[in-house]
Amino acid sequence: MRNLVVVNDPKEWSFSQEGVELVAARKYLTHPSYTTLERVRVINLCRSLGYQKIGYYVSLLADARGHRPMPSIETIQNMKDRAIAAIAGSDLQEIIDESLGKVQSEEFVLSVYFGRNMAQRHERLASALFRMFPSPYLQANFQKSERSGRWRLDSLKPLALDDIPAGHEGFAQEATTDFLQRGPVRTQKRAQRPYDLAILVDPDLPEPPSNKKALQKFAKAAEDVGFNVEFIRQEDYSRIGEFDALFIRCTTGVNHYTFRFACRAEALGLVVIDDPASILRCSNKVFLAEMADQQDILVPNTMIVHRGNVDDLVPRLGLPCVLKQPDSSFSAGVRKVTTMQELAEQVEAMLEKSDLVIAQGFVPTEFDWRIGVLDGHPLFACRYFMADGHWQILKRDAGGKKEDVGRAETVPVEMAPTRVVKTALKAANHVGKGLYGVDLKEVGGKVYMIEVNDNPNIDAGFEDEVLGDELYLRVMRTLFARVTQRHRGWGSA
Repeated sequence: MRNLVVVNDPKEWSFSQEGVELVAARKYLTHPSYTTLERVRVINLCRSLGYQKIGYYVSLLADARGHRPMPSIETIQNMKDRAIAAIAGSDLQEIIDESLGKVQSEEFVLSVYFGRNMAQRHERLASALFRMFPSPYLQANFQKSERSGRWRLDSLKPLALDDIPAGHEGFAQEATTDFLQRGPVRTQKRAQRPYDLAILVDPDLPEPPSNKKALQKFAKAAEDVGFNVEFIRQEDYSRIGEFDALFIRCTTGVNHYTFRFACRAEALGLVVIDDPASILRCSNKVFLAEMADQQDILVPNTMIVHRGNVDDLVPRLGLPCVLKQPDSSFSAGVRKVTTMQELAEQVEAMLEKSDLVIAQGFVPTEFDWRIGVLDGHPLFACRYFMADGHWQILKRDAGGKKEDVGRAETVPVEMAPTRVVKTALKAANHVGKGLYGVDLKEVGGKVYMIEVNDNPNIDAGFEDEVLGDELYLRVMRTLFARVTQRHRGWGSA
């Protein structure tokens, strides 16, 4: 990828790095040679980024030309939105607390130059803000809450050259030079393949959907089919537009940053797995219960519980029964109750969090089937056995921490019972065409759907036991085919 550094007056700058071209803003905006360039990153270092100023138009036209401006118009506008600043502050609260914990004043201003700050103790926060709001120079304003004493991100703004505080010019120049020196190595590597894939991960998750080895295999498969691959994190939200596809390998949820990533990526025209609709549908067991009823998919005797029908629960389902918080995942928020007292306590606790709760008759089995489904086709088949002495695959302590997990046994899809696979495909296809894990029980010749999971576990050494590297290749071939199809569609529009 070619780097263009756009400034008001090139005479004021002296860049000699390989792969960096210095160009005057007016020339970039008006000269025909800059309208047809491909795979260009535009570093906008103009003196003003104000609305309808020349720097504003540099980022605007760079975006229109298919170049990759820094900052983009989206980033400039996002930094002006206090609601977005509040969301970003919430996502970065732990880093903010760590960085500003010893600051004594009630307000604090942080200047960030390509992800760096002049004070070493603020480097992590500066880097996180830069990844969320990729702008050469930006300024973040923090306020300390009188009530809680915690710092919050109050506002953000992009810094143009004329806004750099006195005494910071030398550091800003050094950070700029360092960034541009690092840039060509990365961009040359990414330019080898036609499309760019972001894999969203969270290294701090205690129970990630893919282990480290599986993530490496996904990355290798993606490169093999034609993607440049980059692992991104929560703080990279504003960089989504740099990519052609997003593959989410974090535990998803609606009230969660993964859903914002999926929505933003889809809005920008990226191919996304998991897509927003799949996250919405799979995250709520009320939807799945209604979908199963509408599509005549057999499930354990199920009841949607609210405060007006709690007394009907035992007559309809009996005891023991299973209560499920609508947005529960990984066996958390799922309770088996065996007595009336336990039932009353658990229903009340769950209805405090949600107006609706799912209750199901208890169907004991030695193992659950999970059928992985990708783009409407079976991908893998696993038997997940119950944890020793427990009724679930995962056994957790009172605090929700994982204590034990049952063994997993992967079998060829063609060896799984045909009725199990057919039920899984029927359920998944009524959710979408993404990547799903459908959990089912087989009892007395009948197959019961338990739930459909987006973002299913795919761990090296478990779900890939039969297909090996082919499993990862199938996922990436699907993503690549969708990206190729989408780009062809744009070309014919």
